[in-house]
Amino acid sequence: MSVDPMTYEAQFFRFTMQTCMLRIYIAFQDYLFEVMQAVEQVILKKLGDLPGCEINPVQVRKCTEKFLGFMKGRFDNLFGKMEQLFLQLILCIPPNILLPEDKPQELYPCSEEEFPLLQEEIEQLQEKYKTELGAKQALLAELEEQKIMQAQLKQTLVLFDELENAGRDHGTSDFRESLVFLVQNSRKLQTIRDPMEREGKRMKIL
Repeated sequence: MSVDPMTYEAQFFRFTMQTCMLRIYIAFQDYLFEVMQAVEQVILKKLGDLPGCEINPVQVRKCTEKFLGFMKGRFDNLFGKMEQLFLQLILCIPPNILLPEDKPQELYPCSEEEFPLLQEEIEQLQEKYKTELGAKQALLAELEEQKIMQAQLKQTLVLFDELENAGRDHGTSDFRESLVFLVQNSRKLQTIRDPMEREGKRMKIL
């Protein structure tokens, strides 16, 4: 059988040529054995019908095996020729037939000198992609933080609305003015509290 790996054909057909031819060879050989076994059974039956026949089944089996060996030799010779025809005319891929993954090479041919430059360009594009991917992840993280801040701001506005509504229920006309008033008073209390704390500390020392 052929020893040519025919790797491109194997990629195209999704099976190796040697495996295909081996299966065909085994199928033919099995059929030949079955035919010879059937012929042997017919011969034994015919001999059994002949009166006074001295040929026994052992002699028939020896003759069958001998004839089978002769037929197998002829078959191997013919199969070798058939294999060559199969490989040259049926299982051979013409030069103009390309695998789908090889078609870009036909559209965009690359010489041996251009190949290192192409590899370098690919590496640069990969680095650029990694950088852009990192920037995208950073933007997504910042966007997530902004969503959290927006949610917190929304909660604060809801709280202010609730306080304003509560102020109206208790007779306060403008919640914002009340809030400004509270802030101013808290600052005044802060200015009063600081000297008192300092004076308290000084008294403790004395």
